[in-house]
Amino acid sequence: MNQSIFNPEQQQQDTASKVVAGLERISEAFKALLWEKAKTLGLSPIQIRILLFVAYHKETLCNVSHLAKEFNITKPTVSDAVRILDKKDLIIKDFSSSDSRSYTILLSTKGKDIVAQTEHFAAPLKKQFDGIPSKDLDALFSNITKVIFGLHRTGILSVQRTCYGCRFYDQQKGNDYCKLLETSLAKKDIRLDCPEFEPKG
Repeated sequence: MNQSIFNPEQQQQDTASKVVAGLERISEAFKALLWEKAKTLGLSPIQIRILLFVAYHKETLCNVSHLAKEFNITKPTVSDAVRILDKKDLIIKDFSSSDSRSYTILLSTKGKDIVAQTEHFAAPLKKQFDGIPSKDLDALFSNITKVIFGLHRTGILSVQRTCYGCRFYDQQKGNDYCKLLETSLAKKDIRLDCPEFEPKG
């Protein structure tokens, strides 16, 4: 009990516990900002996140099965959100695949308008990070990508598209290297959500 990361005394003795507690606070800020925007538009947070994801990712990822993995929620939950988005004419279901039961989710014109109204909801968070010196920010980002990759390897995160788990990633002479781009990568070049990502193995 005393070693719980939620125990302030434990946090004082263990920096990792303090970091986890800090990330929980940042997560709460993210959720609060998202909820505030969602309420003004009559949408749920997951509906907004689906619209934002569809706006900026390739069509092969924009289906119910992948979205469930992406957001670590059930397929029925995604299906319900998509049904409401469809009812509000914010998306288009494209059934052009060979499987008549599955479809790709596309944005309608109204959906693109909602994305334009919502995509900057997390700007207050970014503003706080903008004030951190670039060297410190690069180090922070490098550690975050490693944590995300580690969470994926242990099965806590279903999806990750960071370089470390990509088949194009390699180490050459102790440096990060992308075989697709045929170039060395600085720590700040490591991608968190690479559009060219292909999983190893």
